[in-house]
Amino acid sequence: MLDDDIKQQLAAYLERVKEPFEMVASLDESDKSREMRELLELIASLRSDKISLRTDGQDARRPSFTLGRAGEPARLRFAAIPLGHEFTSLILALLWAGGHPPKVEADTLAQIQALAPAQDLDFEVYMSLSCHNCPDVVQALSLMAIRNPRIRTTVIDGGLYQQEVEAREIMGVPAVYLNGEMFGSGRMLLEEILAKVDTGAAARDAEKLSAKAPFEVLVIGGGPAGAAAAVYAARKGIRTGVVSERFGGQVNDTLEIANYPGVPETDGPKYAAALEQHVRAYDVDIMNTQRVAEIVPAAQPGGLITVKLDNGGQLQSRTLILATGARWRNVNVPGEQEYKTKGVAYCPHCDGPLFKGKDVAVIGGGNSGVEAAIDLAGVVKHVHVVEFMPELKADAVLVKKLHSLPNVTVHTHRQTTEIHGQGGKVSALEFKSRDSGEVTQIPLEGVFVQIGLVPNTEWLGDVVERSKFGEIVIDAKGATNVPGVFAAGDCTTVPYKQIVIAAGAGATAALSAFDYLIRTPAPAA
Repeated sequence: MLDDDIKQQLAAYLERVKEPFEMVASLDESDKSREMRELLELIASLRSDKISLRTDGQDARRPSFTLGRAGEPARLRFAAIPLGHEFTSLILALLWAGGHPPKVEADTLAQIQALAPAQDLDFEVYMSLSCHNCPDVVQALSLMAIRNPRIRTTVIDGGLYQQEVEAREIMGVPAVYLNGEMFGSGRMLLEEILAKVDTGAAARDAEKLSAKAPFEVLVIGGGPAGAAAAVYAARKGIRTGVVSERFGGQVNDTLEIANYPGVPETDGPKYAAALEQHVRAYDVDIMNTQRVAEIVPAAQPGGLITVKLDNGGQLQSRTLILATGARWRNVNVPGEQEYKTKGVAYCPHCDGPLFKGKDVAVIGGGNSGVEAAIDLAGVVKHVHVVEFMPELKADAVLVKKLHSLPNVTVHTHRQTTEIHGQGGKVSALEFKSRDSGEVTQIPLEGVFVQIGLVPNTEWLGDVVERSKFGEIVIDAKGATNVPGVFAAGDCTTVPYKQIVIAAGAGATAALSAFDYLIRTPAPAA
């Protein structure tokens, strides 16, 4: 099950276990039960002085096992053999159950332990061993169960318990239920989960944030542009903060990154984690899981800009860098949300190589769609381009190039109606003729939605100048039309929306903000 190198690494980790605990397994005669027994016996043998194993569990889900102190009710259960992407979740659960301190902010840990809900919180999280977004959720809920006696968490492998998945009509993981009711789906951070169950958290956060001293540079957004801006600002030795809904931003949803210079290959979650780790290496105040509602420009150049948050709190800063990014425009048909990252993709540069030798479709016949089809045609077996209008809207030179490719079929005046899936991934695209109404279904394995990006700038209103597409208008130095306010990345008028370009723009904005600070004295009190 585990090779010798992995066993040695596991043994080294288990040396950190400080307090005894037991694993209690509920097993039957199935192959999966035998596999689970083998894994648990190995773990117990590697640290027999602290970890004990019982196999007399009576849980209805078999195989499954609990982690906990002897004589105490079980609060964390794995109805799974947590290998693959979840092996790290297993190791962390073992360490936390054994008293090893988690790498979590002290305030967050105190919040977990102080939770006193009206009723016990019973979480069930359905995951897949191949899901790269699931571990964050599994680890957050595992820690909550270990740290608070009023919380129970059951981690369920959807592939192992397919009947449950079908009965609950779960089409994507992670899927979290609380006390039998749907709680949330998709990647969630520990702080996000706590905010949903701790009703007093928002008010406490607002008070705490409002009490912070003014910043010299405040970055809104934690993607590549925001992270680069924070690093460059902090290296100048000035007071820097980052407000972010989800550190890493849209990068978290990218399966593969293979075009960032100096990083031959990584994936979105790893890259997002590396961004946060890099920023935390400096004296930067990171305020995660916070949504900005409004900005109020300074009364005069060099004065304080006010940033109002959704929770009622507010922050102040002498300069502001807007790096809120953009999101892919959805086609909004059945199957799109269900099969995101399982065949439905939005970035041909990032995810195209994953479909080598396969049939795919591109929805959209504008420049981005046609460019995507041309790009994909050199990698995949066949590309179907589906355009709503009677003709492709891309530049003539691009359309000519597209029609010259032998493995491309263009379908114009077609309305996409559904993305079909089978076995948890995309299997076909359905569209109908806008002339005759005839419905066509094409078997394929990937659908790239290329109908444009939507900048995350609606909340700004007319405070800063925006283009007709909603992008923040900036000059060569990243400056907006508002003194002291700069912008960078996909939310701006920069022509190409790429990670490397966003990072460079973030550095530019930070250096420009610093230049503004040294040239613009603060008004007299």
